[in-house]
Amino acid sequence: MQRDEGLVCTKRVKAMLENAGCEVILSPIYGTPADEATMELDDAMNGASLLVTLGGDGTILHLAPLIMRSGVPLVGVNLGHKGFLTELDRGTVDKLLAAAAGAYEIVPRMMLDISVERDGAIIYTDTAINEAVVSGIVQNVRLTALGDGERILDFSGDGVIVSSPTGSTAYSMSAGGPLVEPSTENIILTPICAHMLAARSFVLAPERVVTVSPRELEDGKRCILTADGRGMIDLQNGDLVIVRRSKHKLYFADLGTRSFYETAFEKLGERQ
Repeated sequence: MQRDEGLVCTKRVKAMLENAGCEVILSPIYGTPADEATMELDDAMNGASLLVTLGGDGTILHLAPLIMRSGVPLVGVNLGHKGFLTELDRGTVDKLLAAAAGAYEIVPRMMLDISVERDGAIIYTDTAINEAVVSGIVQNVRLTALGDGERILDFSGDGVIVSSPTGSTAYSMSAGGPLVEPSTENIILTPICAHMLAARSFVLAPERVVTVSPRELEDGKRCILTADGRGMIDLQNGDLVIVRRSKHKLYFADLGTRSFYETAFEKLGERQ
């Protein structure tokens, strides 16, 4: 609700849905409004038929691991900038009435399970809808990336991105990776500013287990892991960052307002 000053859009959506006979529960994930009754997210999801987010892509990235076990479909209202993961905006929130009546197609999105193994023990786990990024701080780093134990990349550079199809339109694309339809299931491996002409993106089968390991971190070099921009885990020489397809999915309520191609052209093309 950070982008909804005075909760103007939130209150509008709530009133509209309640006037249509829907039960509406507010569950803020950023702060708590003083003048509105709210409920904790876990409690609010019990018996829910639809989740509506008001914010931007960052809101959905933050929300994804919190709701992935619920199976409740999600539709986003963009109050931010790009809004690639959202389908509606302030001017089209009336379409939520059709969504509340069940007029949508459920589209599952693949997620990624991420873990860090150090000296044979798992020290960190997370689940992401977009990507895991292993990158150096200020200086480039030496990285080896394996797929099911077979070497894919071995290079020095700024880092590497392991993304889902949903994440292919985010950091991976900015680093030169391919756009992949979000309804597919693949793992995309994209080097960041590699010091090697042959280093290119790989689109892998969904069952591949990708392992990224930093090397040569002496002389004060730092290498970190982030998952969907959350947190920052410092890595050591020999750590194994393991990324695989998650058994969990994020379910989007597709209202059919625009196709993936239209969204890509509108959000990423010249018409901005």
